Amino acid sequence: MASVSVYLNFSGETEEAFTFYKSVFGGEFDGGIYRFSEIPPSDEMPSVPEEVADLVMHISFPIMGGVFTLMGSDAPESMGFNCTQGNNVYINLQPDSKEETERLFRELSEGGVIEHELSETFWQAYYGSCTDKFGVQWMFNFDMRE
Repeated sequence: MASVSVYLNFSGETEEAFTFYKSVFGGEFDGGIYRFSEIPPSDEMPSVPEEVADLVMHISFPIMGGVFTLMGSDAPESMGFNCTQGNNVYINLQPDSKEETERLFRELSEGGVIEHELSETFWQAYYGSCTDKFGVQWMFNFDMRE
């Protein structure tokens, strides 16, 4: 089945970020947490540096009743990654109720920065946006026409 997800890269805080997201949305990680230490040794891949062995190689987490999946990984510089936080990605949530929109907004913005307070808009949505404490940007759109 085709699907869409968002893949988030962090500089060593993936497990903390996804544990936080799990506390907001509930549910379980798909298949647990895969760590760099689980990469099998091979001639093509140098051994994993000890300082990154326990970092997250891959994590997957269904949210919003399983209709959307967040995926993530740590991106250690010692393995050739260059993780730069940017402003080019928002995760857009469209909850089923105004109350759920308010709860998600409140919890995800805690410790972060509110860009646009939740408010009614000309496109008939209850809209807001924030950046969470991990630098991930979220938009909230509750369709008030329903």
